[in-house]
Amino acid sequence: MDQINWIEVLGYTASVFIAISIMMNSIIKLRIVNLFGAFLLGTYGLFINSIPVVLLNYFIVLTNIYFIYKILHKN
Repeated sequence: MDQINWIEVLGYTASVFIAISIMMNSIIKLRIVNLFGAFLLGTYGLFINSIPVVLLNYFIVLTNIYFIYKILHKN
């Protein structure tokens, strides 16, 4: 039996979170789930030494944090 490649599992898990996030009705839920998926995918990018994947996904994480903050603190 082959060993599980945990790096690939991380990539697939991140992809599932991102796919689930785009099916959310609530924008805040979408951003939270997408934030988690983008963080995982950025971390996956670190493991596979793909700087474009890392930079894009960590930028998405920061963007989601910014908009979540704006949504929660609007007055």
